[in-house]
Amino acid sequence: MKVGRYRTLFASAFALAFAASLQAGFADEWRTTSSLLGESKYGENFQRYDYVNPDAPKGGTLNSTVIGTYDSFNPYIVQGSPAEGFAPFGGGLLYETLMEQATDEGSVSHSLIADAYKYPADYSSATYRLDARAKWHDGKPITVDDVIWSFNVLKTNSPMYNRYFANVTEAVAVNDREVEFRFDQKGNRELPKIMGDLVVLPKHWWEGTDAKGNKRDVTKPTLEIPLGSAAYKVKSFKPGAEIVWERVPDYWGAKLPVKIGRENFDTKRYVYFLDDNAAWFAFIKGGLEDINVENSGRNWMTKYDFPAIKAGDVIKKQFKAASLAKFQGFAMNTRRPLFQDRHLRQALSYLYDFDTINRTQSFGLNTRITSYFIGSEGLASNGLPQGKELEILNQYKDKLPPELFTEEFKIPAFDSPQAERKILKSAVDLFAQAGWVIKDGKMVNAKTGQPFAFEILDFRQGAEATLNPYVTMLRKIGIVATLRFVDSSQYINRVNNFDYDMTTVVLPQSDSPGNEQRDFWSSKAADSPGSRNYAGIKDPVVDALVNRVIFASDRDDLIAATRALDRVLLWNFYAVPQFTRPDVRLAYWNKFGIPDKQPTYVGPDIDSWWIDPGKEKALAAKYKGLN
Repeated sequence: MKVGRYRTLFASAFALAFAASLQAGFADEWRTTSSLLGESKYGENFQRYDYVNPDAPKGGTLNSTVIGTYDSFNPYIVQGSPAEGFAPFGGGLLYETLMEQATDEGSVSHSLIADAYKYPADYSSATYRLDARAKWHDGKPITVDDVIWSFNVLKTNSPMYNRYFANVTEAVAVNDREVEFRFDQKGNRELPKIMGDLVVLPKHWWEGTDAKGNKRDVTKPTLEIPLGSAAYKVKSFKPGAEIVWERVPDYWGAKLPVKIGRENFDTKRYVYFLDDNAAWFAFIKGGLEDINVENSGRNWMTKYDFPAIKAGDVIKKQFKAASLAKFQGFAMNTRRPLFQDRHLRQALSYLYDFDTINRTQSFGLNTRITSYFIGSEGLASNGLPQGKELEILNQYKDKLPPELFTEEFKIPAFDSPQAERKILKSAVDLFAQAGWVIKDGKMVNAKTGQPFAFEILDFRQGAEATLNPYVTMLRKIGIVATLRFVDSSQYINRVNNFDYDMTTVVLPQSDSPGNEQRDFWSSKAADSPGSRNYAGIKDPVVDALVNRVIFASDRDDLIAATRALDRVLLWNFYAVPQFTRPDVRLAYWNKFGIPDKQPTYVGPDIDSWWIDPGKEKALAAKYKGLN
């Protein structure tokens, strides 16, 4: 199964304290590395990541499986399900961004299509200078015109980019190598840097015609193999069933510092399966999946006892990943009248028995989530609000739950039989405050008699083990919750259009929150299909706090504003917090060469691995079909 990357940061107190002054000192200077938290550990003399093997051999195939199907090679629109390797944010395997986010540091990016960038002291714009060597796979150069066209297309058609670059008014050519992005407000310290996340698309290809003479349309799904600029291109595909990527032998960026010792596989093959069980057997038999990411603590402790594990031919290993901690929970769709009362949402949050599930299903390996910014250094709210955070919250005191100022936010723990009875009673009382009572064993609306019933939407066939205990607990107070499983394409379509009552969501955060918060929480995003405002939050206070985060004057102000936002989100109970974990669990066939260390920031960087021909040959001889 595919290996994901996660972006957060653990930085030193020194870097946090001096980040703003350092960044301001770089104004109007060309920089090859961008950072929101002071200097990168490599400084401006970045040659390569310190964990990679610069002499790693190229070759071989990385085999992976994917659950579901696909019907498009255009990931930047709401329509369609993009194939593996095409990313809705960033370049995926095919395209490059202006700069590339670092794998071993948070809030740091290094040169890619752009070899440098600069910005004025008031953060009113950012200028990126293109690397003269950058070219498309057809040999044509990547131009300033491509960058400007990409910015306009993505901001128009991608809900995510639209909110991410909401304060960017235009992209303007300075000369044939420099493009300036102009902003409608000053003081957004993050915006000059995050312009480096802009993916650059080939204008001449998208505005051209296909083999049949039909004009291409960047606003529509397509299964025509697009032109790219990155280290891989599509070699072959079977619609909905398989896609194979091949390394570009004359890739223009192969010697860039971010690429040295990485992207070593000649081929990346992704085979699609309809369910987890089929993918699991593809892994243990070998040949279709080389690396399995295990998200289930129960499976990790009990399922890895097949012959290849016992023989040492499959390695089971945990990797530290500081950035892995992220919010995961059941989002309650407040666009539906059923979930619009805060007390009711609070009751539903109380009824998730994390403690029992963690003990019986996950061997105690998970941690309960207590913040939307869990794992982010210093940004999670805790205790009672004080200092600058309290000053910020006091501006909205009459619009916030009074408990926010007097009680520490806590979800009751199911740590004893007595605790369960207390929690159930608390939940019933909260439902009563919302106008719902138990009658004949069913939770019903006190005025209309309508039963309280809803649907939990999911696509993961193995998710019943963690979902069913929640459904069972809800039934104890007369709530009927139904699990609805759909295939991945249906799921993506329904989530993009907010067609669900409740669904599990994952919201990764960085240690420098900014423009992406609009996509998570803003009123505008609530009405925008494809946004990540899954709960449908429309709250002027939340909107104001999001802007306060984005336009924070310095690091201390950012911390206070983020804690205030976190606290308001928590006390409004928009989601049922679930769990997180601090590491990545991998099982992999012993065919790889792996650097002695892996980045503890993102966890395993599979792109820094390579195929060991001797190991692969030995496995192929022992296991028929393994290659």
